Amino acid sequence: MGKKYTDSVKLFDKSKTYEPAEALELVCQTSKAKFDETIEIHIRLGVDSRHADQQVRGAVVLPNGTGKTLKVLVFAKGDNVQKALDAGADYAGGAEYAEKIQTENWFDFDVVIASPDMMGVIGKLGKVLGPKGLMPSPKAGTVTPDVARAVTEAKAGKIEYRLVKTNIIHCPIGKASFGVEKLSENFNTLVGAVIKAKPAAANGQYIKSCVIASTMGPGIKINQAKLG
Repeated sequence: MGKKYTDSVKLFDKSKTYEPAEALELVCQTSKAKFDETIEIHIRLGVDSRHADQQVRGAVVLPNGTGKTLKVLVFAKGDNVQKALDAGADYAGGAEYAEKIQTENWFDFDVVIASPDMMGVIGKLGKVLGPKGLMPSPKAGTVTPDVARAVTEAKAGKIEYRLVKTNIIHCPIGKASFGVEKLSENFNTLVGAVIKAKPAAANGQYIKSCVIASTMGPGIKINQAKLG
């Protein structure tokens, strides 16, 4: 471990859980890199991701965005292509982009949005977009007839949360430079969405643990009993 990391660990008690606001204040203090570190949240849920009825997935617009400018690719046809570009999409079109991804291994984008009539094209990309978490879906609001609105939301800071195989959700909630107040607003919005998405089949304690950390900093435990 580097000196900055070691110094950061001294700022808090690793065995203790903290109130959300206090934890966010600590995570800002432990962000010591020369760049503006991303603050991430890691929520372990009391569900079993192997069962379809216990999946947790959705999307939410963070009130203060993520601090990252996302590149958006839209699969659309007809008037929707221009609507997507007018809304701020970086790329919009059809099969030509699918071919570029397949033949050139092109991934110069962070979000993929598609109109429903393009799913025939998108379906063929499942094996390459899926593992990267880029496959559009109706549940995440990235398969929609209103592509312009989806682009606007993505640019405004809409993020997708999903359960990975270890039953954990990993999500960015902003940058260290945001400060505690803005990070708290983003944190509460995301956690609220995850709680709301609790599957009916989930039994027992839903949020098992919650940790926040900056890109280069240590993880700080949050008292999950305060989260619901």
